[in-house]
Amino acid sequence: MVGVYLSGTGNTKHCMELFCRSLDANVKLIPIEDAQVVEVIKTADKIVIGYPTQYSNAPYMVRDFIIKHSKLWKGKQVFCLVTMGAFSGDGAGCTARLLKKYGAVILGGLHLRMPNSVCDSKLLKKPLEQNRELVAAADRKIKTSVANIRNGKYPQDGLSAFAHIAGLLGQRLWFYKKTQGYSDQLKISSKCIGCGLCSKICPMGNIHMEQGRPIPDKKCTMCYRCISSCPQQAITLNGDRVQEQCRFEKYC
Repeated sequence: MVGVYLSGTGNTKHCMELFCRSLDANVKLIPIEDAQVVEVIKTADKIVIGYPTQYSNAPYMVRDFIIKHSKLWKGKQVFCLVTMGAFSGDGAGCTARLLKKYGAVILGGLHLRMPNSVCDSKLLKKPLEQNRELVAAADRKIKTSVANIRNGKYPQDGLSAFAHIAGLLGQRLWFYKKTQGYSDQLKISSKCIGCGLCSKICPMGNIHMEQGRPIPDKKCTMCYRCISSCPQQAITLNGDRVQEQCRFEKYC
């Protein structure tokens, strides 16, 4: 088994590690941006793909990867693990339908509520203890799901027709412009000290350094990795200022 994931603030990485290693101690876990990810997927019959939902959709980076490597998926057994701040609808179903189009066999889907990772908006912000309880509840759900899978019953979160309608009408149609492609809205303020961390950790390679200053391109996948890690809180995307940096390590 192989686990492939996109994780901006660490939420999805944590959930993937707990889920996959509970099923298989020898699982290979690899970020989707890793240069070896395609070769790793080729070696596996069973794949867990994990990512955060964005407005009831998979991040464009994930969808783009699946489409770009469409020949990878034929005959592969795939399970979709999805993290979310509040509502997902068919967050797992969006990717499952795309994978099925390329010949994958969908084993199931798991939706997990985690602390909101949007750093530059007050929406969905919660006190630290509530966020820690969200993580604890997600961990419990993962352990229950693993026990059910061992008994031959895969969870089917986000895969039903009802979930499809809920995701479509609940968010995806309303926020279509935000998820139809990569974002060009990343902003870097004068607070930046030119440390270059953002350019090093961006999964898309979307930020390059020019004369000691980071310059964003137009291929932001909205993972919030750079925003949550910037030591000067100089980067924003949806809001005007950083409200709270939301690295998973805060909730351990």
